[in-house]
Amino acid sequence: MNSVRLDKWLWAARFFKTRSRAKTAIDGGHVRLNGNRAKAAKEVKCGDTLDIRRGPDDFTVHVEAVAERRGSAAAASALYRETEASMAKREREAALRRAAGRQTSYGRPSKRDRRRMEQLKGR
Repeated sequence: MNSVRLDKWLWAARFFKTRSRAKTAIDGGHVRLNGNRAKAAKEVKCGDTLDIRRGPDDFTVHVEAVAERRGSAAAASALYRETEASMAKREREAALRRAAGRQTSYGRPSKRDRRRMEQLKGR
């Protein structure tokens, strides 16, 4: 097997939980193949470069092997090699997210938040 569909490879490499999620990400422009926007049926070969945006994380990987079937996590990690720059950037961004802390401005305030608001109001 020399090549495989892009959505199948992303699923087999465990970047996405299902093939339909991989296809949705590809259609949304979150996956680039060799610097170009790709379609789900585009063939991926060894040596190709993929730019993948998954949530807040961006991955730049080189395809080392192709697989049509999803295997273990160890087998999936053998399908690609992430670039050093990509790993460093993801670690930097994760550290920034951790330093920013949890945002509590979404939804209903927690008990702790309500107590702080009461304190600010002077009650």
